Parts: sequence; structure tokens; C-alpha cells
Amino acid sequence: MMNATLQTERLQLRPVQASDVDFILKGLSDTRVTQYYAVHFDTLEAVQEQMTFYDNLQQTCTGIWWVFSLIGETELIGACGFSGIEQEHRKGEIGFWLLPEHWGKGYIPEAAKAITNYGFSALNLHRIEAIVEGGNKQSEKVLQKLGYTYEGRLRDREIKHGRFIDLLYYSLLSYEYAIPDQKE
Repeated sequence: MMNATLQTERLQLRPVQASDVDFILKGLSDTRVTQYYAVHFDTLEAVQEQMTFYDNLQQTCTGIWWVFSLIGETELIGACGFSGIEQEHRKGEIGFWLLPEHWGKGYIPEAAKAITNYGFSALNLHRIEAIVEGGNKQSEKVLQKLGYTYEGRLRDREIKHGRFIDLLYYSLLSYEYAIPDQKE
């Protein structure tokens, strides 16, 4: 269950593999991508930490991350997934990012919808939550479009680049979400 490939109208998603390291570095070394993201890596050696994170999620069944491309293409354009899955509580945390040259085309809502479907149907999650850094209006729009509920703001919750930042919490519960019958 934790290694499924997914497909949407325009995207193909597959689990992150060790061979994706160059793509992950490309995305997570771009300050436009990581402006509101928890991590940033500038070298191939440093991004190994993220690759280990992805692998550990799979090994411990506490999450899964996918990379995605346009259907029929090999060039990867983004990544999305779950971390912090707690089977006991049937919850997980969603996350996503996209290379800037593909922004504004609706790819993130499409990919996030596919994994939300997967989270509720295949992983049997009851709650999917998202934590958004204050000021990240685009991620908030994605979550709102998918029906996630704003739960609140933790003011000055973390320090990033030497200044305090707020964290905004969103969630979606299984009974609030209609899982499509057909393949997305």
C-alpha cells in the first residue's frame, strides 16, 4: 500500500526513489520553493538528509512521498506526500512543493487531491492535516480549494532565518471528503 503509483488527468505520481536525489536537490535548493518550506539544501551531500527522511517514512510506515511529472513525460516537476502517519490515530500530515517554472497551472491542487484520495481510501486515514508557514498564501489556497478547514494560527511558533514565524493549521476529515468512485 505504501508504494502505489497514482495518476490524475494530467499527472503521474510515483514514490520517491534514491535516483531522484538530483531532482530533490533542484527543488529544495531553490529559495523560491523553500521560502515557506521547513528545509533547504544547497549540496548533494546535504540533500541526502531528505532522501533518508523519505526512505525512513517508507520503512517505518509513517509516510510516503511521491514525485510527479506530466503524463507521458519523464521530467519531474514536483513532489507531495504524507509524513507523521499515526495508524493508531488514523492521521497524517500532507505536504507538497513544485518547481517555480510550473507554478500557476493547477498541478499542486491536482496532485494533492490525488494523494488526499489515497490517504482516505488506501491508507484508511481519518484526519489529514497540514501545517503552513504564515504568509504562504498559495498553500493556503490549495488547501482551501480541496476543502481543508482552517483550525488556527500558532503565533511566533518557530524561528526561521533568525525571526519568529507563525504556523497555520488546516485539516480535512474523512467524512468531510467525498472520495471519487472512478480513477482521478
